[in-house]
Amino acid sequence: MKYVVVSGGVLSGLGKGVTASSIGVLMKSAGLRVTSIKIDPYLNSDAGTMSPFEHGEVFVLDDGGEVDLDLGNYERFLDINLGKDNNLTTGKVYSKVIEAERRGDYLGKTVQVIPHITNEIQDWIERVAHIPADGDEQVPDACIIELGGTVGDIESAPYIEALRQFQFRVGRENVTFVHVSLVPVMGPVGEQKTKPTQHSVKELRGLGITPNILVCRSTKPMTEETKEKLAAFCHVAPEAVMSTHDVPNIYHVPLMLEKQGLCKILDIDCSNSTVLSDWRTMAHELDLLSEDVSIAMVGKYTDLSDAYLSVIKSLQHAAMKVKRRLTINWIEASHLEEDWNSGDSQEYDSAWELLRASNGVLVPGGFGDRGIEGKILAAQYARENSIPYLGICLGLQVATIEFCRNVLGISGANSTEFDDNPEFPAVIFMPEISKTHLGGTMRLGSRPTIWQVDDCKIKRLYGEGASVDERHRHRYEVNPDLIEQIETAGLKFVGKDETGQRCEIFELDSHPYYVGVQYHPEFKSRPGRPSPPFLGLLMAAADMKL
Repeated sequence: MKYVVVSGGVLSGLGKGVTASSIGVLMKSAGLRVTSIKIDPYLNSDAGTMSPFEHGEVFVLDDGGEVDLDLGNYERFLDINLGKDNNLTTGKVYSKVIEAERRGDYLGKTVQVIPHITNEIQDWIERVAHIPADGDEQVPDACIIELGGTVGDIESAPYIEALRQFQFRVGRENVTFVHVSLVPVMGPVGEQKTKPTQHSVKELRGLGITPNILVCRSTKPMTEETKEKLAAFCHVAPEAVMSTHDVPNIYHVPLMLEKQGLCKILDIDCSNSTVLSDWRTMAHELDLLSEDVSIAMVGKYTDLSDAYLSVIKSLQHAAMKVKRRLTINWIEASHLEEDWNSGDSQEYDSAWELLRASNGVLVPGGFGDRGIEGKILAAQYARENSIPYLGICLGLQVATIEFCRNVLGISGANSTEFDDNPEFPAVIFMPEISKTHLGGTMRLGSRPTIWQVDDCKIKRLYGEGASVDERHRHRYEVNPDLIEQIETAGLKFVGKDETGQRCEIFELDSHPYYVGVQYHPEFKSRPGRPSPPFLGLLMAAADMKL
């Protein structure tokens, strides 16, 4: 087993996840089976209860794990399916060690960070690295480990010590340390500054880890002089200093690293498969797209695009498939509401202008009642004006509420999430879900949806099969008592769960594309293999035959 450990310095948000994923692509192009582990030093057990504003989206895995969004990068880039144990957090490590202490496993010893916490981290990494991830049940050849946060953070210290020890446990020749850092450009002459990276590497070496490869983020390609200076001061070979400058799209990153000789440094033959040539084609085709298609994203976390990262990627995958250049029109849902018109009419007018200018409408998932009426108005606009619409999770629920209010004439229709005692509960709390514990208590993970009809647009997009498996993350569902009434009026629930009670997919009769899904299809979308509900939305928005 070969291990690649990716750490970060200077500041967060440099793209460690994309770097780690890109290294995985190169290893996969060499014919190696690859898996990934993300280490998050925070104390939360998982990402499930964290605010999207603080941490971006919560990515959901097949086994129901609620994890860091970087695992989504790994799955998309490497076309693998990971499990919740592939995300290691301080909360998980300490829970395991404390449980062992309570059982008496440590035989009366004083339980300490070293060796007990660091040993648990190493055991966890070695165990999870050997779990098959690409569906063929064979043990991976290589594992990419990304250490979240920045070198020097107090909370990451036990992990750096564990990784320092780990290189001797598995053999120094089997571990490659990659450090991602920043080379800022300062002053009127645009000088590339190496000092931040020097300090970061010095700190890492002081903790016992010497990086083998430096990956330096910058706006422009690094000069040879800068590379040589970094090599001299950071104890790294000049050819192992990589420049990852800004590129038109992230699919260029593996190609950029390969061009600079990373495959040679890793001692792998990246021409062993067609993986890299497929990436090259995809990256360049994406740059050349000229025909536009615009999608209105009506959400409540629109100030932070990472909150909808998988949705954005799924739209991009579908846009590539229909050969259109994607524009996402970000619309804050609450700005569509009439109340906003009285307070800030300029934002209200521009939100509606953007909505009307879009070729399609997408209402993604979310929690809480802020902006709900705006989302309902967006669904109404799309339904009444034959604009392609895709509602995901909450997007299905608001469209159902809108349909009940404006087609069935039930003006008091609402969800019990937004109104404890609505006049007419169109969306209700699922009976088996905990109301007191938030973490890991939703309907989570991959579950089957059974088709209820022989033919419809969304079923044709999915292709053959009596059911589809998609990942869920929700607490509320459409009220089963209303189904017959809603379907009679033309909104058909074409997919349901195994019991036939839970409504998973709806499609509106006599509409170009009006689809809602209770699950989150964005988590299974891949470059070159877009998620069917997103592909349908983009095809309809681009006026292509479904």
